[in-house]
Amino acid sequence: MPTPTSHGSRIDRTRFVHQESTVGGVSPGATHNGRVTDQLLSARAVVMRDLEATGVASAETVSLLEDAVSERRWWAEQWPAGEPYVGGLVAQDVQDALLMRVGRWPVCPRCEDAVHALHIHPELGGPDPVWVCEESGAVVAALGQLSTDS
Repeated sequence: MPTPTSHGSRIDRTRFVHQESTVGGVSPGATHNGRVTDQLLSARAVVMRDLEATGVASAETVSLLEDAVSERRWWAEQWPAGEPYVGGLVAQDVQDALLMRVGRWPVCPRCEDAVHALHIHPELGGPDPVWVCEESGAVVAALGQLSTDS
C-alpha cells in the first residue's frame, strides 16, 4: 500500500479530483477541445486542398498553413460557436502570409490575364465560405474546391 507521500497516493487524489470535474465520465473541456481539434484539422484539410489545386503547395506554404492553424487554436477554444468560421479564417490567414512571402494567392482563374486574387466571402470567413473574384464579385469556388480550371 502506498504511503501518503508516495507517487501512487498523488495519482489517487488526482483521479478523485478528475472524477469530480467530469460529467458522464467525460470532462466538458475535453469534449470541447476535441471539437476544436476536429474543426482545425478540417480547416487545414480544405485549405491544403486549395493550395495543392492551385500548384502552390510546398514545404514553405505548408509551414505557413500549420502556423495559421496553430494560431487559430486559441480563437477556436474561446468561441465554440465560431466553428463555421474557422476554415475561412485559416484560409485568410494563409492568404495574408503568402502575400508577404510569395505574392497573391489564389490568383483568379476566371479572368483573362488576371493578376488579382480571390477573397473569402463572407469576410468573417463563414459560414459556408467561398472564393470570390475581387474584380467581378463572382463566386469561383467553395473553400476547398479550387481547381486549376475553376
